[in-house]
Amino acid sequence: MAITVDKTVPFLDVADPAFSVRSAEVRRAREASWYARTSYGLAVLRHGQVARLIRHPNLRQGSRLWPAHHGVTSGPFADWWASWVLNQEGEAHQRLRRLLNPAFSRRIIDQLQPRFEALAGELADAFTPRGRCEFMSEFAVPYAARVIAILLGIPEEDRAIIAAHSGTVGLAMGVQIREHLPQIEASLAALYGYADALIADRRRSPRGDFVTCLACPPASEEHLSDAELRDSLVLLIFGGFDTTRNQLGLAMQAFIDHPGQWRLLGERPELGPAAVEEVMRVGPTTTWVTREAIADFAFDGLDIPAGTTIHLFCESAGTDPRVGGAEFDITAVGRPPHFGFGGGIHYCLGHLVARTDMCAALTVLARRLREPRVAGLATSLPDSGNTGPVQLPIAFTPAPWGQAGTFARRPL
Repeated sequence: MAITVDKTVPFLDVADPAFSVRSAEVRRAREASWYARTSYGLAVLRHGQVARLIRHPNLRQGSRLWPAHHGVTSGPFADWWASWVLNQEGEAHQRLRRLLNPAFSRRIIDQLQPRFEALAGELADAFTPRGRCEFMSEFAVPYAARVIAILLGIPEEDRAIIAAHSGTVGLAMGVQIREHLPQIEASLAALYGYADALIADRRRSPRGDFVTCLACPPASEEHLSDAELRDSLVLLIFGGFDTTRNQLGLAMQAFIDHPGQWRLLGERPELGPAAVEEVMRVGPTTTWVTREAIADFAFDGLDIPAGTTIHLFCESAGTDPRVGGAEFDITAVGRPPHFGFGGGIHYCLGHLVARTDMCAALTVLARRLREPRVAGLATSLPDSGNTGPVQLPIAFTPAPWGQAGTFARRPL
């Protein structure tokens, strides 16, 4: 089957570093058609079609081809990318997911929530009295790095290592991957060394924590190979840091644009879980998820041949007015699922960690920082791949003593 695309269907140049999934261009394309043409294949823009295609039996995970799209087909980075559970299919995927799942149990994650809340309070203490901060460097980066340190049971002072190397590996999610490949592979090697040391430590001195659960399974049970364990830990260190940092910055931007919602969250911290879902609906750091057709099939009037790359635009689908997604509202009920964690068999393994640490951060900050607003030059990563602010200077009114929540401290 040869793909036959109506030439009147909009074209989106997603290879342009200046392309934005949140642009008016994408909004116009969504109104004109459920899909658009791109230089990499098709982009699906509406919620209904994304919801069906993300689970379609004739599609497989497509991000495995991302490096190859940019001429990266061999070497340490290409090998690591191919090892991801996200990029496996069939029995290989099911096996990795089965062996990784116990470490992401609610029992392990729930017991960390008080530590996440205390961490958010500690970081906020340092800048709240000033009434301003550079949100990314003073909160999002150290919070994301120390969350990973808490999860993995490693010294929190190692957060600088995690942050620096994870941030560099994150450049691989953008369209300039080949330009950054030497730095990416150098940071990947450093994270491999860190993971090896962590595994060796747990095998010498097991604990009842996340890494021990993976590194020291009962002898009678199936377990990850050393290479699989190493690759998975590096993916967790990188993915957990990169996405949390970016998503926190995007969350703050969303609430700055909707000050009434921020006030509401400060008054009603029980809305924290809903706030996380709403932020990820309107501003997911993962701007699209990719699928590849494994067989010819017809879908909503379009013949799609095997081998076609299909990008499912998460933000465009999440804000689709056809499903009532235009307004940002943390009290809304009955919203259809967002796609910030993907979907189908490749739904994010770490979603519970992300939901827990994001909720802790946002509820603490909403009690502390009144009326946050941008107070300087804000810069961002390219609005493709994994995106988010690089710099986000904000000013705010510190909450009066007694109204700032559990973690406020009295002046000495």
